[in-house]
Amino acid sequence: MQARGEFEVRVQSLPSYTQGKEGVSLGRMSIDKIFSGDLEGKSKGEMLSAKNTDKSSAGYVAIEQISGTLGGREGSFVMQHYGTMQGANQHLVLEVLPHSATGELQGLTGRMLINITSGRHSYVFDYRLPDTDAEITYPE
Repeated sequence: MQARGEFEVRVQSLPSYTQGKEGVSLGRMSIDKIFSGDLEGKSKGEMLSAKNTDKSSAGYVAIEQISGTLGGREGSFVMQHYGTMQGANQHLVLEVLPHSATGELQGLTGRMLINITSGRHSYVFDYRLPDTDAEITYPE
């Protein structure tokens, strides 16, 4: 199955445990999102990031818990992020953490693709619930 929509995101700096060295900047941030479209809900999470001094490359990891309605089913699930960016090239992987879904979303699996165009954030979420026959086709 596939869900599409947009989201608003607010990211704020948090105190970091450690500081970067030798041209690397390390950061820690809170994430707050509001999803609309086929996924209606909110999320809260945290992100760790690293970037070089000229900001030409960066990486991040994040965990967020999303609560809301997906395909008419209510519950929550955890999304795990892994991303690297170099110039205009980026590699992002967002996957549902296994066994993290609750309520009517129990057993949820899937991956999400994020697009940012002119400052607007959208998502494509390929997912599967245990009582559906749909196969997941992950975006490359």
